[in-house]
Amino acid sequence: MKFDEFYSGQLIDAGPVAVSEEQIIAFARQFDPQWFHLDPQRAQASRWNGLIASGWHTCCLAMRLVCDNVLAGSESFGSPGLTNLSWSNPVRPGDQLRLHIEVVDVRTARSRPTLGIVRWTWRMRNQREAEVLSLEATSLFELSD
Repeated sequence: MKFDEFYSGQLIDAGPVAVSEEQIIAFARQFDPQWFHLDPQRAQASRWNGLIASGWHTCCLAMRLVCDNVLAGSESFGSPGLTNLSWSNPVRPGDQLRLHIEVVDVRTARSRPTLGIVRWTWRMRNQREAEVLSLEATSLFELSD
């Protein structure tokens, strides 16, 4: 999507994306090697009652959906950050995740008219509609003069 296609209150859906045990373990081995992401037997005997994905893995899955479904071909060039990140429920092997986005604010920077700013809320849910990720992100867009 191009910057001028965004508007406040806009709703965007993306997904689903499937999560496998192999993906959870591979991500954890490389980026978040905690036992509840790596060891299915130990995780089964824990408070988690089974293997769970890293929250960072969940964020990466959401980012991939945004890149493929929203930002591809746009003027997006980065983000100054995000706020209110939460992982309300764990992501498990076999989950099918969908991303629901609400555009909160769209504006052009007062000090730089070639800078577009989109502030949006991302909420990811599994196949049971349990929320597994929530965050508010700000994305920057390079606009023409």
